[in-house]
Amino acid sequence: MNAPVTAAPERESEARTQCLTFQLGNELFAVGILNVREIIEYGHLTVVPMMPDSVRGVINLRGAVVPVIDLRRRFGHAPTVVGRRTCIVIVETPTAEETQVVGIMVDAVNEVLDIPDTQIEPPPAFGTHLRTDFIRGMAKMDKGFILVLDLNHVLAEDDFHALVQDSECAAA
Repeated sequence: MNAPVTAAPERESEARTQCLTFQLGNELFAVGILNVREIIEYGHLTVVPMMPDSVRGVINLRGAVVPVIDLRRRFGHAPTVVGRRTCIVIVETPTAEETQVVGIMVDAVNEVLDIPDTQIEPPPAFGTHLRTDFIRGMAKMDKGFILVLDLNHVLAEDDFHALVQDSECAAA
């Protein structure tokens, strides 16, 4: 009547992280899927004066004003060239007061991957073109490495406030 309960294979109990992968140039990045609200087609942005270079503008998302960050600029590279697959990933990150909703502009969205936590290694101390606090880890996959971003650091409000103040000083 009662079948014996057998232990699940170790692979199934392994901690995993679901990530949305996307392209910036020739590089593959990922963010935790729990931070992703939606993905929208790149459309018209309203440019806001006196914003840092990495803020491309704002969009109206169902009545809410959402800033759009060009990740390539945020990482210190040339601006994203809008192409056929360019899109905006709407993400949420917690702040001290509320949840911050931001659009991140990417060259292309690829897929959702289920990455075992054992395959995510700490970021290297040197050798990347990104600030190490932007990187949660590097996932080892069949096709190479995927940089898993820490959105809390990439979209840190303090950094953006400092950038806005710098741009205001430069304009004065």
